[in-house]
This record gives sequence, C-alpha cells and structure tokens, in this order.
Amino acid sequence: GKPAALVFTSGWISNLAGISTVASLLPNCLILSDALNHNSMIEGVRRSGCEKRIWRHNDVDHLEELLKAAGNERAKLIVFESLYSMDGDIAPVAEIVALAEKYNALTYVDEVHAVGMYGARGGGICQREGVEDRIDIIEGTLAKGFGALGGYIAASPAIVDAVRSYAPQFIFTTTLPPMVAACARAAVRHLKHSGDERARHQHMAMLTKHALRAAGLPVMDNKSHIVPVMVGDAARCKEASDLLLRRHSIYIQPINYPTVALGTERLRITPTPRHNEAHVAELVEALVDVWSSLRLPFVEAKVIPLRARQAAAEAHCTYPEMKRAAE
Repeated sequence: GKPAALVFTSGWISNLAGISTVASLLPNCLILSDALNHNSMIEGVRRSGCEKRIWRHNDVDHLEELLKAAGNERAKLIVFESLYSMDGDIAPVAEIVALAEKYNALTYVDEVHAVGMYGARGGGICQREGVEDRIDIIEGTLAKGFGALGGYIAASPAIVDAVRSYAPQFIFTTTLPPMVAACARAAVRHLKHSGDERARHQHMAMLTKHALRAAGLPVMDNKSHIVPVMVGDAARCKEASDLLLRRHSIYIQPINYPTVALGTERLRITPTPRHNEAHVAELVEALVDVWSSLRLPFVEAKVIPLRARQAAAEAHCTYPEMKRAAE
C-alpha cells in the first residue's frame, strides 16, 4: 500500500491531474509514455507541457533505449497501464520498475482495469506481481471493479500533497457525494478481505473464452478477464452489436476507431462473478447466430482442456453442454 492518496471525481480526471501536475513540477521532465496508453493519460501528458517520448507497446528494450538516451540526471516519468482494456494484455511491470530504478525515473501506473480484480487484497497487477511498493504513483478507479464512481492516485505524502496543492482538476471542482464515497469505501474494504469474487471472476472469464473458442468465434488471446471478439470492420461491428441486442436482448459495446486501430474493431465482453454457465451458453448461442446471420468469418474451433477453479459449486466446467450450446 501507499501512505497517502487523493480522490477525484473520475479515473479520467485523476490521470489528467496526476500526470500533468507531477510532470510539470519536475524541472525539464521527460515523459516516457506507452504507445497504447488510455486517452486520459495522453491528455495528462499533453497538459503537462513536457517533452515526451512514446515507447512501443510493452517493449522494455525500446523503453531502455529511451531512458539511456535521456541520461540518469534528467527528471523522467514513465507512464503506463498495468492491464490494457482493449486487448486485455498485461504490462511487464517488474521489468519496467527495474528499468526505472536503474535509470533514476519515476513510475506512474494506471491500474483502473485491475484494482479490485487482481492481487491478494485487490490492489491490482502490481500488487499481484509484488512490486506495488516500488511504484511511485498508482492511479485507479472506484468504478469498474469497485462498482461505484471516482478515481484516485496513491503515492508518497509529498507527491500527493503536491497534486492536492497544484492540480486545478482537484482544486476547482466538487467532491464525491457522501453516499458514493460510502459505497466505494464499503467495496474497497470488502475486496481487501474477500478473494471469492476475484476467483469467481477469473473462472467465468476463462470459461467464456473456452466456450467461444469451441464455437469457432475469433477471440483474441490474453491472460486477463477481457474477452475481445474480433470483427475487423466498423460498420459490421455495429451491425453485430445491434443484431445481438435486437434479436437476443444482449448488449455488448462495439469498439471502433479511434478507441482501437482501424481494422481491429471488436466486441468486448467482460464477464462478471455474477454470471453463470447458463449465461455463457446463451451468449455463445447468440453470437453464433449473429455471426452466421451477418456472414462474419469463423475461425477453427479450439477445444482447450479447462481446469475449473473451486470458486463456486455451479462454476464447474460442463464442456459437453457448452459445446452443444455453441453448436
């Protein structure tokens, strides 16, 4: 954990405020930003007015090249996400931290898509990987995994006090309503001690991918709970989303440019601990129908053995039923 934190009205605002304020207060600061960082982080970099360098996504060799070129004496801020929400891939956080320590750089990590859902106490990917104490600034949300509203940064008292004192995004706005703050606090407290929801969440995500692959649907592979089903065309992606809602009463957000690159449009599925096998079977049947109706391309079906977690009695893998649903 961190000794100090500051709450904002949203995760977008906390990134804008945190990155722009910290970087602008460091003389001649160079920001090194991952190529796939979220819009809120990009806006924070822009707002800072600092020089920036973009490193290839999750490429620690390229990051080291840029750090080495900057030199150990110059102030540097490495900004990256722990879990990238569109592809669901996970950053090599331990390697990034090691480079930051080697080249005298500060680290700023966005854990928005990981807090509550990863780590022994719900602290995120950095907690899971055992490096959270070596990260300088951790940003997260009180929405998503915690189910409320708001964002935060957690860091040393000096950094938090600097942001509190200089960030207009904190100074000139209102605070969260008391009932929202109470909701967020209750969720954080619960998930610090309960791992049942995390185990069930991971199991349902794994089960969903398993069933979709068995049906020949084009699931992008990753090691997180994000389940991207690739379409590759903006118009057809919206068609698929619309038909899924109209015919099957299932809403899945179509993800198009500029959120993702042209040609990589997809439906993004995020299973929750409250979903069950019946929901997954219904989803697979619906997506197969949509893919067939719109003549979207299937891929070779893959049947991968699934080892179920002991998350809940009803969460065991009944693959024959899944396969019949897919067919």
